[in-house]
Amino acid sequence: MTPVVGNYDVMVVGGGFAGVAAALAAARSGARVLLTEREYMLGGLGTLGLITIYLPLCDGCGNQIVHGIGEELSRLSIKYGAEAAPQCWLDENGSIEERRKTRFEVRYNPHLCAIAMEQLLVDAGVEILYGTVACGVSMADGKITHVIVENKSGRGAYAARSFVDATGDADVCKLSGEKTALFESGNILASWYYCASKSGVELRPLGAIDSTGEAENAHAVERLSDRIFSGVDAKENSEMILLAHANILRDVLEKRKSDSGVVPATLPTIPQLRTTRRLVGCYVQDIAEDHKHFDDSIGMVGDWRRRGPVFEIPFGTLHGAKVRNLITAGRCISVTEPMAEVTRVIPTCAVTGQAAGVAAAVCDDFCDIDMDDLQRRLTDAGVVLHGQF
Repeated sequence: MTPVVGNYDVMVVGGGFAGVAAALAAARSGARVLLTEREYMLGGLGTLGLITIYLPLCDGCGNQIVHGIGEELSRLSIKYGAEAAPQCWLDENGSIEERRKTRFEVRYNPHLCAIAMEQLLVDAGVEILYGTVACGVSMADGKITHVIVENKSGRGAYAARSFVDATGDADVCKLSGEKTALFESGNILASWYYCASKSGVELRPLGAIDSTGEAENAHAVERLSDRIFSGVDAKENSEMILLAHANILRDVLEKRKSDSGVVPATLPTIPQLRTTRRLVGCYVQDIAEDHKHFDDSIGMVGDWRRRGPVFEIPFGTLHGAKVRNLITAGRCISVTEPMAEVTRVIPTCAVTGQAAGVAAAVCDDFCDIDMDDLQRRLTDAGVVLHGQF
């Protein structure tokens, strides 16, 4: 029999930016929170995966639309120094003319960012359990009673009133029988790494590249392999890492032709996956819903690829109809494949994480939540829910 080793108000599974935002918001709402993370560092793809670009908090037209914890984590990521940051946005007196020319995005150091987030959560009273993987659930009356985990201590069960799936892969949704879907497009190979040379340390973004710009050249892609990876198969993921390492070695050896001192400064320690498995929730949001008003909006996000679009994120994208006390945050929320290009990135992960964390702290049946109360709490925390459409 699996022993029950802890009991919390809220359990957040996954410690990427979505999970960090959810745990922080839940703790600030008065909940006793456990955050479990498979690796031994917070930040997920944005730190362990070395995709160290906190994409825009603005609409590309000079208007900031992501606030609350979404902005807080952006500024925290560069607390100990930025690799790149737009001063016109960081300075509260920045001119609107400059802001119209420059997106509100930053480049940060992955290790310093991860430690800063860890300290923030510890200070907020969140208990962090590293090296821990969710492997099962116990259910009763349409709710999860326990999430079963495995770690160095063996197998154990954690009880909570409500649960946040911030795994990025909708793992808890899958384990609990909530409806999910795989992204048919899969993932192309990426081999981002940091390289040290005579000129210093630089990020080498090999493969799929997230780069802001206008629509026709916004998503630059360098194909390193013909392989497509689902992200939910252990053998595939291992093969993806092997190919990434081989690409990195080739790049290092090529650079050594002009600088014999070139070495990798740090390598990705997780596969650089963008979209894997997602919830099919009470609402499925689509890319065509740009500037659409939602009564149950929990925050707004822009499109990092192009200027102008603004999306209100409806609460219905965060939860399903089968498991009443389970809510999602981050790249596994309920959206269409085209919309996932907007919702999989860090700002949206933080926005949905904050909403999921507050909701989990105050409710254990997300199909019957007091939306006015949730929105009031989010607004009080600095979140802007609706645009002037």
